[in-house]
Formats: sequence, structure tokens, C-alpha cells
Amino acid sequence: MVWYSLSQISIEELIKYFKKADYTWVLLGVFLGLLSHLSRAYRWRFQLEPMGYKIKLGNSIMAVFATYLINYTIPRAGEVARASILTNYEGVPFEKGFGTIVAERIADMLVMLGIIIITLFLEFDFIYSFLIEKFDPYKIIIALILLIVLGLIFIRFVNKGKSKIALKIKGFVNGLIEGALSIFKMKKKWAFIFHTLFIWGMYVLMFYVTSFSLEQTTGIPFAAILIGFIAASFSIAATNGGIGSYPEAIVLAFLLFNIPEDPSRAFGWIMWTSQTLMVIVFGGLSLIYLPIFNRKK
Repeated sequence: MVWYSLSQISIEELIKYFKKADYTWVLLGVFLGLLSHLSRAYRWRFQLEPMGYKIKLGNSIMAVFATYLINYTIPRAGEVARASILTNYEGVPFEKGFGTIVAERIADMLVMLGIIIITLFLEFDFIYSFLIEKFDPYKIIIALILLIVLGLIFIRFVNKGKSKIALKIKGFVNGLIEGALSIFKMKKKWAFIFHTLFIWGMYVLMFYVTSFSLEQTTGIPFAAILIGFIAASFSIAATNGGIGSYPEAIVLAFLLFNIPEDPSRAFGWIMWTSQTLMVIVFGGLSLIYLPIFNRKK
């Protein structure tokens, strides 16, 4: 993905964009990203308190930053490492720590789904016109009907099935639902919901303010920002921290709004590089300082 992305724009051209960028906006974006990570670390404590674990805020913060750094090696390995850090330094059983992370990701997924729905609602005419222009409407309708039919068959298979696979899927789905509902059973559920919305608000705002760093992406439609953000978020979930895929996801999203490829790709690389450097610095320092911070243990 890195090779492909860099093959679409010359290194000299990309460096020019980096040199012309207004780093005031880039640093502001980094600061907003930092706030979101700190909020995530603070939110995590709300989930652990009902189980009788009151962890140090420092350990929570460093575990979160270590998570993001380790995710650049093997996708989702950071979540396993995060639960392991809690086990080593706070004595929280691994399965309980990991369970809170799964519930947290469900909450994040629901907010992400909300952002997608809001985007579809705000830009319905644009998205509808785009789909009609690019795809045969009859094929879209047939595809939707097939998805609904397959979904109903899948639900019936899981509910009625007695095979090991069906029971495992049913157990997994029930676990996800239970994990999501557990959020509303905690004492500080409103604080948890506030921090969840704050985290994603900072993510969107981070993406938005960084767009002002390049002249060519300044003042682009907010719909482009939302769709670009959604595409970029999926690229991070699908690869090691979005390496190579992040700028290309933004290019595909911005092309819908006729924004030229080169500045879109450059913006993607500036955005990804700034956030990655933050993770490397704070994640690296966290891994080094964790044993020192907990030296009494």
C-alpha cells in the first residue's frame, strides 16, 4: 500500500506539499488527537471500577498509548498488550481487562455507525445522485433485497441452529450485545457516554482542522470531511495503523467531490504522519516509563 501510494505521486511533489503546509493547523490536529487518547484512558477507569479495580490514571494513559504503537506491528495486537499491561501492573485479570476493551470497542462502533447515519442523512441527495450515476438503480435494489434475505437467513440459522458453529456465533453475538448493554449499567454511564462522544468529536475535529494546513484542501465541503474521515477510519481498522492505506482512502473519498488527487494524497500523508509521530513518541515513552512508574511493584 505504501509503494502504491507513493507510486501515484512523485516524492519531490509530496515533499513540496509538506514544505508548504501550515504546521499551526497540523499541531492543533495533533493536540486534539492527544486529547482524544487521554479521554479514552480516563474513560477506561469507569468500566473497571464496578469490578473493584481502581487503576492509576498514569498506567491507563500509558497502556492506551502503548496500544496504538503496538497496533502498527500486528493489527489489534495492541488491545491484547493493553490488557496484559493492566494484568502486570494493576493485577486486573486478563479476561476482565480484555472484556472491558471489547465493550469499549462496541461503544466506539456504535458512535461510528451514528456518524455514518448522520452523513447519509445530511448528504442524502449527493450520495443518492452519485449511486444512481455510477450504478444501475435496479442492481442496487436487487443487492439490497439480497442482503436483507441473507441477513434473515443468517438470523434464522443462528436462532434455530444447534450445530457447534451456530451456537458459537450465537454466543458471540449475545456477548457483544451484553457488553454493549453493560455500559448502561455502570454507575458513571453518563460520564462514559460523554467521553465516548468527546473522543469521536475530537477525531472529526482533528481531521477537519488539519485540512486547513494545505491551501488546496482549505474550505472543502464538510461532507467531504465526514466521508474522508469515515474512509480513513476504516483504513486504520483494516491495516496496521493505516500504513499506506490511509492516504489512499482519503483520495477515494475526496474524488467524489472532484478534489484533485495530489493535494488529497498529500493531505492524507500529512495527516497520517503527524498522528503516527505522536503515537511513536508517546507510545515509545510509555513502554519505557511503565516499569519505572511501577518500580515499587
